[in-house]
Amino acid sequence: MFRTIIVLAAVLAANATAASAQTASTNDVAEFYRGKTVRLVIGYGAGGGYDLYARLLARFIGEHIPGKPTVIAQNMPGAGSRSAGNWLYKVAPKDGTILAVLGQATPADQALGQPGIQFDVRNFNWIGNMVAVNNIMITWHESGVRTIDDAKKRPLAIGATGASSPSVLYPTVANNLFGTQFKIVSGYPGGGDIMIALERREVDGRGSDSWASLKANNPDWIRDKKVNILFQVGPKREADLPGPPLLTELAQNDEQKQVLEVISGDAAVGRPILTAPDVPAERVRALRKAFDDTMRDPAFLEAAKKARMYFNPIGGDELQQIVGRIVSPSPQVIERVKEVIRPTNLQVRPGAKKGGAPKE
Repeated sequence: MFRTIIVLAAVLAANATAASAQTASTNDVAEFYRGKTVRLVIGYGAGGGYDLYARLLARFIGEHIPGKPTVIAQNMPGAGSRSAGNWLYKVAPKDGTILAVLGQATPADQALGQPGIQFDVRNFNWIGNMVAVNNIMITWHESGVRTIDDAKKRPLAIGATGASSPSVLYPTVANNLFGTQFKIVSGYPGGGDIMIALERREVDGRGSDSWASLKANNPDWIRDKKVNILFQVGPKREADLPGPPLLTELAQNDEQKQVLEVISGDAAVGRPILTAPDVPAERVRALRKAFDDTMRDPAFLEAAKKARMYFNPIGGDELQQIVGRIVSPSPQVIERVKEVIRPTNLQVRPGAKKGGAPKE
């Protein structure tokens, strides 16, 4: 009995010491941020999706950072957010006073050796992703193709926008890895045009849509089962879409899984918030908690609702792991990624206009 009391006292003392250290750390963080200004640097111009999400976050996150600093948003466009990424890595203060929003393709671009990158995404401190929304590939209900296995048995016309868009990428990967027979018809001005083409039976499917968009824009298609969802692309299955497999779940071996994790990375990274390398760990923890708390803030959620903005966040710890997986495959896997994303069976829709940026 006496020994049990001693052990219990030791445990209580250790817990008290840990709690005291945590309180001291929180106080230190609050003291650092008190009276300071935190800049949220946006790697794109004003008015776009990244800008809108970042500016809404900037209005609320300061209330949840210890010390309640002022948070201001600042645009730093250039090279698809690589300019902002290079600045964050090489120039920005490494003290936690700079947050940034970079493009969702940033880790995949590094993995594939895209030019202009002067950073290593693994060294950034990833704070959270504001919206993780799975992309989906769909076929019309009269197409006779309900699964990837069905698509291996017969040709199918798939509507797509620009040549580098996900609507081209996903059916291309399926053709090259799984032996499907998708005929990719690119050149549609936007996703809405593909949906009209589906109803008119000009095409049999759409190469990519987001699950959130399908629910918002075509709920009757879901209700009436007018489309089949062949797979979804993201870090995990959508809670309200438990049936269709993830693209990564279609992998037939470990190499294919690594390839598909790189290709699926954009959806997982979403609208990311990050800070510079070498920021003190206690400040990184505080910023991640502030992000999580903001995502649950009733005032923030009400503002998002009024702005009709969809949020489905991922925390910083999980996002850090996702980013690490995207850029960690071997050179052999990366070369394989480059092979499987090379378009095959691609044709341009008759009458499609050249130039201009398609809208997914």
